[in-house]
Amino acid sequence: MIIKDLFLLEPEIIFLNHGSFGACPRPVFETYQAWQRRLEQQPVQFLGVEFERHLFEARQSLAAYLHSPVDSLVYVPNATHGVNIVAQSLDLKPGDEILSTDQEYGACDLIWKFVCGRKGAIYRQRPISLPASSQEDIARQLWQGVTSHTRVIFLSHITSPTALTIPVQLICARAREAGILTIIDGAHAPGQIEVDLQSLQADFYAGNCHKWMMSPKGAGFLYARCDVQHLVKPLVVSWGYQSNFSPPHESKFIDFLQWTGTQDPAAYLSVPAAIEFMQKYHWEVIRRSCHQLLQYAIEKICNLTGISPLYSPGSDFYQQMATIPIPHMRDLCELKDRLYNEYNIEIPCIDWDNRHFIRISVQGYNSKADIDNLIGALVKFLPVFQE
Repeated sequence: MIIKDLFLLEPEIIFLNHGSFGACPRPVFETYQAWQRRLEQQPVQFLGVEFERHLFEARQSLAAYLHSPVDSLVYVPNATHGVNIVAQSLDLKPGDEILSTDQEYGACDLIWKFVCGRKGAIYRQRPISLPASSQEDIARQLWQGVTSHTRVIFLSHITSPTALTIPVQLICARAREAGILTIIDGAHAPGQIEVDLQSLQADFYAGNCHKWMMSPKGAGFLYARCDVQHLVKPLVVSWGYQSNFSPPHESKFIDFLQWTGTQDPAAYLSVPAAIEFMQKYHWEVIRRSCHQLLQYAIEKICNLTGISPLYSPGSDFYQQMATIPIPHMRDLCELKDRLYNEYNIEIPCIDWDNRHFIRISVQGYNSKADIDNLIGALVKFLPVFQE
């Protein structure tokens, strides 16, 4: 069976942008629609009686996949939502510092700037030089930004603009010894790499299921270690705020965040189907093959441009997504538009750190022909748009 046939993507599009919003396989999407139909057949019974049981079972499946206690996980719409919950819960004081990198997702940068602006705290972004030489070197560069005022370290597990895998386990261990709270943005990690939340030892971890786990859109999660759950306050106050730890869970963390009013939980309830899909089609094998295809793309494009890559092509600093430097373009948006309009290639073009890049995502539905088509288009367009 051809994996691409299992996805709903338009067949004529060369889709090299899985990292932005993911793509849901057909059988998982059918499960999603089945949950929506079941909800609409008897909304009162479903939301008033069955909801908690179904959601508990869906959390059990996700908890097993992420190696987490079930009552340390709650579903949220996306990773940015989860980071918001934690950031706006913290009792930060004027002068407290949140340490991060210069490679974070822009929306999360805005969260911290907003929170710090209200509370007088300081958001510090430490530059991480690329190419990286080792995990220890990345940790060392970040740790140079720690001061006596550092209260929180906020990091992406896999960065959005540079697709760099950060050694969060190493950094979290060091932060725990120093008494510094850790918050990890795992938007791109679950499904692209194995995530063991108990081993990582982050205090908080917000992730997406709808990206590399391939669930329907609107399924994310927030993890909180048991000993920091008391720090969490709800963004939306609803009935769970006065709950007396209603079964099947015994955590105020769950009660605060799980029920925020009438909602369509179908995306959350479809996460087990996404996990089953990956298991059925041996996704760990597909991930390795995607990494090899991405290595081919990095080498070909860097040979074409003569620009060194951000990471060694055979390394584990990237997974199924890589950001590849290109010459500075006079109009990056027009380059993206022409790649799509003339070659049917969906791919992001990125302006970061005063440099220009393309970010390639390789998923199980991609092929060497997709990469070769991209390279052919770049051979044509890069000389046209280069400044």
